[in-house]
Amino acid sequence: MKHELLLLRSLLVASMLVCGLILGNMLGYSGNPVQLASKGAAATVTGCALPQDGVMCLRSGS
Repeated sequence: MKHELLLLRSLLVASMLVCGLILGNMLGYSGNPVQLASKGAAATVTGCALPQDGVMCLRSGS
């Protein structure tokens, strides 16, 4: 029983340490954020866009 308690306690301490390091890294990050979506002309999709009613149009002749 003593070994299990020691294992659970060390697992708790390790997980709290990892969570603390991740939180500290997120709060202290001072670099530029990564931009995953493009802007401008490259962001426009060729073909038809999704209209307001949510029904997609079909392209023919591919």
